[in-house]
Amino acid sequence: MLKGKISKIDLAKQKIAALTQHTKENKTKAFFQLLTSFGPFVLLWVLMYKALDYSYLITFLLGVVNAFFLVRIFIIQHDCGHRSFLKNTRLRNAVGYACSFLSTIPYKYWSSAHQVHHTNNGKLELRDIGDLPTMTVEEYAQASKIKQFLYRIYRSPFVLFGLVPLFYMLINIRLPLINLVSFKKKTWPLMLFNMLMLIGLAGCIYVFDALKFILTHGTVVGLFSIIAIWFFYVQHQHEKAYKHWAKNWDYLTSALKGSTYYKLPGIFRWLTGNIGLHHLHHLNPAIPNYNLKKCLDQNSWINRHATIITFWQSLKLMQNKLWDEATERMITFREFYALKRLGYV
Repeated sequence: MLKGKISKIDLAKQKIAALTQHTKENKTKAFFQLLTSFGPFVLLWVLMYKALDYSYLITFLLGVVNAFFLVRIFIIQHDCGHRSFLKNTRLRNAVGYACSFLSTIPYKYWSSAHQVHHTNNGKLELRDIGDLPTMTVEEYAQASKIKQFLYRIYRSPFVLFGLVPLFYMLINIRLPLINLVSFKKKTWPLMLFNMLMLIGLAGCIYVFDALKFILTHGTVVGLFSIIAIWFFYVQHQHEKAYKHWAKNWDYLTSALKGSTYYKLPGIFRWLTGNIGLHHLHHLNPAIPNYNLKKCLDQNSWINRHATIITFWQSLKLMQNKLWDEATERMITFREFYALKRLGYV
């Protein structure tokens, strides 16, 4: 019996180790992705700017499309932060910084925070890094009425996908809010990035018509932030997620069970840089986004352990509000109050 268990563990390790072959750099794919991301983004940005002479509605509609190209650019930045996408360190960082000045998300600071998320995904002690803050059933039950009210407001769709993206882009990633020892030395680089961003924005406002520039870039970045928060949500706030305190936490389980396979139509998978294959990405974050689909096709066993969600199914996830440690699932407020009436909380 023990021998059988060991052999299964060894087999799992061999399968996971085999994924490393897909971490190899492909310069042709990387260059093509840069070309098909930055090229359409710049073209659409110019069209958005020019369209303001006729109608903001046209600019907004073009912005919806361009926001997805900014997502694609951000995924390149994200890969560079994982030290994938390109092997050469200087070139990779140059690309990462170039992407960050369009996404406005600090390259080094964000990638460091994202690494904390990857190494601790699903740990309740660090649930607010790389994920949206989520209360457990017990925490909510013991909270004051005012705290419960504020949490309910925070978890409403309007706030979560309207105000939270705005707060995230303007405050959360602009200030050194992560209270970890390893982040104390990252304050000045973050402030330097913010200063360079302000100088760059001031320069753009000087060169372009100020109002037209703000409306153009503000629209595309604002829509991009909503899409980004939505993906953060879908990837880790699904019903059968994985959230445990550190003493009971397991990396492999957190990768496969704690992250979804957001199965999107091909065009949206392309526009979002395969980030919907999030279970595989968490299993091995060194795999560049342009290799993820091929890797998954050759390792279909991964999907047997994943939560597969389509776009229409993902809309239902907005009802998930609290983590129930007893049943190990996300529940709605309605379910919580039903449990309370029955005396279970």
